Amino acid sequence: MELLTGTGLWPVAIFTVIFILLVDLMHRRQHWTSRYPPGPVPWPVLGNLLQVDLDNMPYSLYKLQKRYGDVFSLQMGWKPMVVISGLKAVREVLVTCGEDTADRPEMPIFQHLGYGEKAKGVVFAPYGPEWREQRRFSVSTLRNLGLGKKSLEQWVTEEAGHLCDAFTAQAGSPLDPYTLLNKAVCNVIASLIYARRFEYGDPDFIKMLKILKENMGENTGLFPEVLNTFPILLHIPGLADKVSPGTMTFLTMVDKLVTEHKGTWDPDQPPRDLTDAFMAEMEKAKGNPESSFNEANLRLVVFDLFGAGIVTSSITLTWALLLMILHPDVQRRVQEEIDEVIGQVRCPEMADQARMPYTNAVIHEVQRFADIVPMNLPHKTSHDIEVQGFLIPKGTTLIPNLSSVLKDETVWEKPLRFHPEHFLDAQGHFVKPEAFMPFSAGRRACLGEPLARMELFLFFTCLLQRFSFSVPAGQPQPSDYGIFTFLVSPSPYQLCAFTR
Repeated sequence: MELLTGTGLWPVAIFTVIFILLVDLMHRRQHWTSRYPPGPVPWPVLGNLLQVDLDNMPYSLYKLQKRYGDVFSLQMGWKPMVVISGLKAVREVLVTCGEDTADRPEMPIFQHLGYGEKAKGVVFAPYGPEWREQRRFSVSTLRNLGLGKKSLEQWVTEEAGHLCDAFTAQAGSPLDPYTLLNKAVCNVIASLIYARRFEYGDPDFIKMLKILKENMGENTGLFPEVLNTFPILLHIPGLADKVSPGTMTFLTMVDKLVTEHKGTWDPDQPPRDLTDAFMAEMEKAKGNPESSFNEANLRLVVFDLFGAGIVTSSITLTWALLLMILHPDVQRRVQEEIDEVIGQVRCPEMADQARMPYTNAVIHEVQRFADIVPMNLPHKTSHDIEVQGFLIPKGTTLIPNLSSVLKDETVWEKPLRFHPEHFLDAQGHFVKPEAFMPFSAGRRACLGEPLARMELFLFFTCLLQRFSFSVPAGQPQPSDYGIFTFLVSPSPYQLCAFTR
């Protein structure tokens, strides 16, 4: 009974504290080397969790880079992490050491969403046979879809027409462009995945996009990071369900769409879309327990492509229109080039891009300035690597700081300003510096990059061919300062679209 008294509890408490400190010490021991990257001193157990602003990580990493250099270390709980900044170091990690840095760290909060041993999706999948199988499938399917039917470019061009009609219907009234842009981009992805488009007023469509928008910041911030760092907390009843309720709701909608699609699938016909192609691969893989083509993985691959393919392009286009109303001189020059190369009669085509260096430069500068994925998704080392003279052990989480590359003052003339001339040479020809990597680089580079480039060019040129955009009368100039929720969105704003 003595152990239950105040006096008896002291030895237990002291033993527990000593045990925790010893465990903490063991986790740090691998970093006791002069070649391990420097960084802020971590606290016991918590590491640097409370020393960085998880709600504004880009700024925290910027300040730490200034203090510790391009390669520095953090510790989230007991999880070692190294942040890589600057063009040279980022390319060394993602490209030169690409085979050893293409893995993903474990994210325990994703397990209750359905990610597991046989269902890893493609974006968050560990680097291995399943990831290679799904990456190869996704890339080849996106490339092949539309052969003998509509081409992908036709899909995007037709959707651009619907988008312009929606802007026209506003009759010059102030509007938030993100809503319409998001619907257009989502319909392109829906065409690829489900061979269908939604009407902009469809209630289910509006609900799906609302959930996607709310879902953007669900898996970032202090709460999710603490749960990933100390996954034992996920065993607390009801806690796991509070992590990503929007994601769970969206996955339920994906399940419904997949079920409806199965009812119309004819395996004897060529695949209409990515879902058909995946189900055809599932048929081939029957009896193969090692295959990643299964029911559970279908919903996650579809979810990954929806999540990665919609929000990023929508946000980039929203930045593009914001920067056009803030820089009307740039908007006029783009429209002059559109009028000269395309005219006002026919629709823009991807073939026009080569003859439109200024428009191309503006689109690239929008991506650089907006910097919507400042930190990229985390990587993990599968072997010990050396970067810039530092030794990074196997199993370390890597954060490629893409923002440090896109805003590198040694590369860009005016890194903090919107300046399309960053992508033009003295003769006005389009050039793309090596430091332009909004889609990341190496083995984990964005698999939807070709589609994203097509959407940005065709939607942007179609809109500026048809409309002139301006700040609504009587409203102040909107801010070009972004809001971070893993992605960086522009602050909410309105514009007016007037038919040219």
